Amino acid sequence: MSSSAVPAPVTMLVTRHIAPERYSDFLAWMRQGEILAAGFPGFLGSGVLQPPEGGDQYQIVLRFADEASLSRWENSLPRRMWLERGTALVRASHARRASGTDGWFAPKLSAPPRWKQAVSIWLAYFPVLLAFTLLVSEHLASLPVFWRALLTSLTM
Repeated sequence: MSSSAVPAPVTMLVTRHIAPERYSDFLAWMRQGEILAAGFPGFLGSGVLQPPEGGDQYQIVLRFADEASLSRWENSLPRRMWLERGTALVRASHARRASGTDGWFAPKLSAPPRWKQAVSIWLAYFPVLLAFTLLVSEHLASLPVFWRALLTSLTM
């Protein structure tokens, strides 16, 4: 039995800045765009997230079955015409693609430098080791150094 790669759904995340007095016009224009996108093969769904009170950023989510379907939509004449009709409504716009669940999570941050990791570990470990030594050292004093070190490291 052969296994073929199943194309991952692709999400287009669009942020559009809209003047508050144009919200109702913008929402009507967005509904037209959603209806238009729904007619394209591979379209899976969409949604519009309104800005909080006093904000101007609308978040638009368009989901397609695969990259090819999204590309067909992005490069289509109907979409270009629809975007042209909305230019007066949109102050600024930014779009990005995400595959799978990538778009729903914050980007991975890079790890701090090794020396910072070492210092952080030591700062957390040292007080615990000191307290353990003060509380338990007299009970382990009769044991050879090897066994004291082993028991200390096992309990830490």
